[in-house]
Amino acid sequence: MSALRIEHVNITVSDPERTSRLLESLFGWEVRWSGLAQNGGRTIHVGSGDHYVALYNGGSVAGGFGKGRPLNHIGIEVDDLEETEARVLAAGLRTFSHGNYEPGRRFYFFDLDEIEYEIVCYASETYRRSDS
Repeated sequence: MSALRIEHVNITVSDPERTSRLLESLFGWEVRWSGLAQNGGRTIHVGSGDHYVALYNGGSVAGGFGKGRPLNHIGIEVDDLEETEARVLAAGLRTFSHGNYEPGRRFYFFDLDEIEYEIVCYASETYRRSDS
């Protein structure tokens, strides 16, 4: 079997443009595509050349899900945890649950739609990802 990877995650947000601008500023991502979506909605794909987050708004979403149902958080790996946290704080967001345990260092934040993100860095002398 060939190597598998997650290519994108699709989330519902209240304002795709606002969320796209936030993710671009925090992670250096770019808009890969934007346009009309199902149910009269709008979608923006923001990310890198090999992965992205689809930001959807439109129509109704079944369920009115609470935290952790169906999504607990989105994990983003970064090279520089402190630099990324500074950008998150500069965006007016609060970080929490800082951790430094195997396999890396991390913190969390909620965006303006209360979607939780885990920011993790494996590039430390103490915690390195094993390729074995």
